Amino acid sequence: MEYQFQKIGIIGKFGAPTVGETLLSLTRCLIDRRLEVFLDKDTAERHPENRLPVVSREEMGESCDLVVVVGGDGSFLSAARSLAHFDIPMLGINLGRLGFLTDIAPSQIDTYMEEVLSGEFTEERRCLLQSHILRDGKKLAGGPALNDVVVHKLDIARMIEFETHINGEFVYRQRSDGLIVSTPTGSTAYALSGGGPILAPTLKAITLVPICPHTLTNRPIVVPGNSQIEITIMGPSGHAQVTRDGQSNEVLVAGDKILVGRYDHPIRLIHPSNYSPYQVLRQKLGWSG
Repeated sequence: MEYQFQKIGIIGKFGAPTVGETLLSLTRCLIDRRLEVFLDKDTAERHPENRLPVVSREEMGESCDLVVVVGGDGSFLSAARSLAHFDIPMLGINLGRLGFLTDIAPSQIDTYMEEVLSGEFTEERRCLLQSHILRDGKKLAGGPALNDVVVHKLDIARMIEFETHINGEFVYRQRSDGLIVSTPTGSTAYALSGGGPILAPTLKAITLVPICPHTLTNRPIVVPGNSQIEITIMGPSGHAQVTRDGQSNEVLVAGDKILVGRYDHPIRLIHPSNYSPYQVLRQKLGWSG
């Protein structure tokens, strides 16, 4: 049988006790169907029992036509940031707690992988954010984020102060614990716990959610997805940092500007054919329970 995807890359979660067993199940499933299977370099170092060809993320993006992430949402976020610019479809097997991005349970690998490989799936494209730090007129650290870019206090119980502009227009000067700039995908993550709205995942929109603002009338704002957001740190140096997807961060100094906009490359997200975002919300958030 000729399957739609022939070269499959696998990325595994770091440190999860059940990853090894699930990786072996997935590998057997794919090899039994005579597909070429490649293992992410970092994953291979932790699971040498998988005797598969080992490639870097760059090589995986260039040579594979599907990437399967075995892990939770955090593993998927990391993979998405490194592979989005390759325009390669991605599928998730859930070993995490919630699994908004990883649809397939380990016990369902054979059933759902057969469907996906045969072309029975739902595909959607989701936007990412791009952020940079502008310091003394020079762009410093930056990178993409699938969930959110968060400007927040560092490690002391003290609010930070910053100004926010959208498309060059002044919006507010705020004292708070920080600001979450979220994609629709990230609206069910940190932004949700901060009181932000849940957005349909394919919307072209960005949400700004204050974290514990000192002025109680500072509420979440939803703006068009092509908006250019500028956050300027006004308070003392060393009291704030910027974080992307909760996985990479840089310390900020007074006068730093954090520039946030839409990343040029969306991710291609593959789901089983029976996928429904509303069913996911009901299940993960305990609605109608």
